[in-house]
Amino acid sequence: MNLVAGLSILNLARFQFAMTTIFHFFFVPLSIGLGIIVSVMETLYVIKKDDQYKRMTKFWGKIFMLSFAVGVVTGIIQEFQFGMNWSRYSRYVGDIFGPALAVEALVAFFLESTFLGLWSFGWDRFNKKLHLLFIWLTTLGSAFSALWILAANSFMQNPVGFEVDHKFDRAVLVDFPALLQNHQLWLEFPHVIFATFMAGSFVVMGVSAFSLLRKPHHEVNFFKKSVQVSAVVALVGVVGLAYTGDSHSLALQEDQPMKFAATEGLDKNVGGDDEQAPWSVISYTDPKTNEVKWSLDVPYMLSILAHHSLTGGSQGWHELNKELHEKYDVKFGHDMNYYLPNNTLYYSFRIMAASAGAFGLLAVVALWFTRKKSKIDITKYKWALWIFGIATYLPFVAITSGWLITELGRAPWVVYGVLTMADAVSPNVSAASLLTSNILYFSTFTVLGLIMVMLSRRVMIAGPESVDETETEEDVDPFSPKAFENGKEA
Repeated sequence: MNLVAGLSILNLARFQFAMTTIFHFFFVPLSIGLGIIVSVMETLYVIKKDDQYKRMTKFWGKIFMLSFAVGVVTGIIQEFQFGMNWSRYSRYVGDIFGPALAVEALVAFFLESTFLGLWSFGWDRFNKKLHLLFIWLTTLGSAFSALWILAANSFMQNPVGFEVDHKFDRAVLVDFPALLQNHQLWLEFPHVIFATFMAGSFVVMGVSAFSLLRKPHHEVNFFKKSVQVSAVVALVGVVGLAYTGDSHSLALQEDQPMKFAATEGLDKNVGGDDEQAPWSVISYTDPKTNEVKWSLDVPYMLSILAHHSLTGGSQGWHELNKELHEKYDVKFGHDMNYYLPNNTLYYSFRIMAASAGAFGLLAVVALWFTRKKSKIDITKYKWALWIFGIATYLPFVAITSGWLITELGRAPWVVYGVLTMADAVSPNVSAASLLTSNILYFSTFTVLGLIMVMLSRRVMIAGPESVDETETEEDVDPFSPKAFENGKEA
């Protein structure tokens, strides 16, 4: 009975962590990506002195600030549940996570929030170049914030720079620079940053498409220019994702080979030094036996993708399971289950990879439709606008798939090879309290999501006209001589 209760508590805690992380990470890449695009738009305004780019900066800046605000709220909720549900984990790695999260909160967050305030309220108070500097500093601050969060996550994937204090059973940081030198960080960080390019770009393209569907002949030039800027950013992101994703995959074979085997559907060893390894386009694994029941394979492709050669082998999870037991049974016992949710990881990886290809194709099509010499009136092709409108949500599907691979592929550890998930959960939390907090968090996230969508839709409906500058009467001190003179004239 205790075992069942423990498992239910662990599963509820894991579900809550997944829910808060995924929802929070809807807004983090969106705010960073929109920050990059808004920064590029204002840069074009300063260089070209074209007021259309100023209007674009202000319009998309509204949605950027909305995503920033919601991201802050969801981030607070995520950090709160660490102490509530994962107190053993917090105690064990507190000496390591503390400095990283302190720098993120006290330096990076205050940097981005301070300069965002100066940018938001400083249009008429600073010269163009200084105002432009504010938005770039905001964007860099957001990226710097992500760096420290990912430094903490990279430690969970590849723990470095620490020693275990066996007296108090906790990890102690002995080499702070090692956190930033962790090779896992420099695989994760650029990959995440390039993913933010996708989130920001396709929200801009999607909102532009929906706006043109509502008012097909209104502000066409405004939205065409918006699509052009975001499509270029998206193409840069696609190239970056391809390179960093490939580098990550190569390193994964050494760092977490079980995760690599799951993403490629390998139950047995394939290929070798003088043999090719096939890559499966689609397959199915029996979750009870962990046997691949069927697969559609392409010869040589896995060797090319995983080894950049026509030959090369990869280990299957059955062989890796034996190696993990040999390595960790003394510390964690022989009852540990090192098999992963193979089907989930396998298809998450393919969704992520296929999405990257779709991003590139859509970005090229968007540039073709909006080029200066194009004779195509995009507003006449509603089916194309609908495709770009629906594609607004594709980056969030891809990003969620990526995080499922990152986090589920680390099982059964919360800190790889050091601390298991079962040992990290809070000892005094009850299933009832976890269920209650899950419901409350889910309700909160639903409300926040609806508010974000509602306010963004309001910005879209208001259109670019909402940011147009209007002449206002000169402000007059009601107690000045001029005010009394005006009163006598009246």
